[in-house]
Amino acid sequence: MVKLSAELIEQAAQYTNPVRDRELDLRGYKIPVLENLGATLDQFDTIDFSDNEIRKLDGFPLLKRLKTLLMNNNRICRIGEGLEHTLPSLKELVLTNNNIQELGDLDPLASIKTLTLLSLLRNPVTNKRHYRLYVINKIPQIRVLDFQKVKLKERQEAERMFKGKRGAQLAKDIAKRTKTFTPGAALQAEKKKAGPSPADVEAIKNAIANATSLAEVERLKGLLQSGQIPGRDVKPGPSGMEEEEEEEEEEENENENEEEVVQMETVVQMEEEAAGGEVEDGGEDEEDGGGEHEEEEDEEDDDEEEEEEEEEEEEMEEGVPVNGSA
Repeated sequence: MVKLSAELIEQAAQYTNPVRDRELDLRGYKIPVLENLGATLDQFDTIDFSDNEIRKLDGFPLLKRLKTLLMNNNRICRIGEGLEHTLPSLKELVLTNNNIQELGDLDPLASIKTLTLLSLLRNPVTNKRHYRLYVINKIPQIRVLDFQKVKLKERQEAERMFKGKRGAQLAKDIAKRTKTFTPGAALQAEKKKAGPSPADVEAIKNAIANATSLAEVERLKGLLQSGQIPGRDVKPGPSGMEEEEEEEEEEENENENEEEVVQMETVVQMEEEAAGGEVEDGGEDEEDGGGEHEEEEDEEDDDEEEEEEEEEEEEMEEGVPVNGSA
């Protein structure tokens, strides 16, 4: 944003426009506040403030020559009082594409008796009921509203609507609703959202430094994204962040349970493998024992056969002498 200074006014383009008015071009500088306009020396019929960041229409010195004010594509949400004194010759006011909300916000224009052309196109106020009739009633000398000529029929209808006690009460009710709107409230909210305070920054740094796990870092990230500052007291109550934390805890518990189950399955599998190995060893021992038993039986059979052979030999030896003698 650029401050509207005397130097900027001196450097800005100055020329005679197609309707032969002397014009000062202050368009597109992102000017936030109207100030230092005394530097114009009241030498211009038209000043173009289009495409800036102006929020309030005020801050004018006495400019007797100024007839046309172009304020389209700004952020104007409030019109200052006393413009009839500072801009006594103002005839044309273009406020297209601004942020004027309520009908009552237009009341300061009623005191400008020289105003004949007004544009409020692409302002929220144009969507209000009886908008056009209200403006015609408040600014009866208006000739062109939103680049449409004000017809006699509209003037008569506006007069009937706001005539008498009932009409006065209707205008009063509209003014009451307007008073409930605080111009600039959105600006305060924007300032609050502009950035964290030094204390908030310190709290965030401490929370990050004290984080010991990835889950905690993710939790801090969620807090910051939701606009909460870690380490600050938060009013109790159900919130999406608490639900997310509960879900994270449940997921962690489920993961721990799954890990325990996997560990138990691994242990059981190892025990089964160990038991199977012992069974196989036992089978081998039984096979070895069976082989030894068979060898012992073979040895016993051999001994019996040897004994039988010896007995037969003895019998034969005894029988030989008998046969010989015979």
